Amino acid sequence: MGRDQSDVSQNAVPDQARLTRADLLRMELIAPPDEAAGLATTFYRVRCDEAHIRDVQPSSIGILILLGKGTGTLRFLDDRVERGPGFTLVTPTSAATTLEMEGPWDAFGAMLSPVGWASLTGLSAAEHGNRVRAAAEVVRAPLADAGEAILRDYDSLSDGDKAAILARGMAAAARPLPPRHVAFIRTVAEWLARSLSPPLADLYDSSGYGPRQVQRLTERYFGLAPATLVRKYRALRAAVLLAKPGLSDEDLGAIQDHFYDQSHMIREIRMFAGRTPARIADPDMPFLSRFLDLRNFRQAGPRLAPIPADLRA
Repeated sequence: MGRDQSDVSQNAVPDQARLTRADLLRMELIAPPDEAAGLATTFYRVRCDEAHIRDVQPSSIGILILLGKGTGTLRFLDDRVERGPGFTLVTPTSAATTLEMEGPWDAFGAMLSPVGWASLTGLSAAEHGNRVRAAAEVVRAPLADAGEAILRDYDSLSDGDKAAILARGMAAAARPLPPRHVAFIRTVAEWLARSLSPPLADLYDSSGYGPRQVQRLTERYFGLAPATLVRKYRALRAAVLLAKPGLSDEDLGAIQDHFYDQSHMIREIRMFAGRTPARIADPDMPFLSRFLDLRNFRQAGPRLAPIPADLRA
């Protein structure tokens, strides 16, 4: 595949011009307290004073959202639109979603890990994915109560206070998972970390399960079949790498070699990250630039699918 990306059209995502400018939105990523370290990849706070906010949220495992100010909707791949309450759970998404908020907007929350999703909800990510739910209807009482406490005193609590309350609620509400399933989730994470395009056979060989069980467990905890999970994290990590300043021609070529051709790369990144490669490094992308921050792909553990050292692997 060619190395020149100049023919990537910005019009491939026709409504990008209406997205909220990054300089109007303030966003911080917060390391989860120890109690929630295995349940969330990051906590966050986002604020915007605009009357209407619009952006794209990359595909994720699940998100807890506490709305101190504002209301909003998510538009899914099938064009379905759903609105959440003050304490919202966005279930695992199989593709990027469009976020629209009526501001001013102030939200605090957590990006869940596969273990966090499963232990806090007890639900299959595949069967219950791509939905906006009232969190209090899904999670156990300690987490529902923590969400209520944060919303009640939202303006007077510091971000550290909010994080501590949310983490305690998450830890108290989490159900233990079968040890073999926890080991399987770890195996999937290690498998994804080996390459931008890890072979499925390697997962089957290392998991201790047969192909059908691997399919079922991957869908249960990650919301996608193994082959689609590879596509998702290949696209998300490619998006992160393409946004890296000073990307070398060698690294660009290594990334492109993981796709059939340039149009395939464009489609995949747009589907899972919500942007075309030509717009990945655009400064007017607050959610993409923050939620796909390199810190989310540097380490194993709660950081799922870190970028491999050898991009040609």
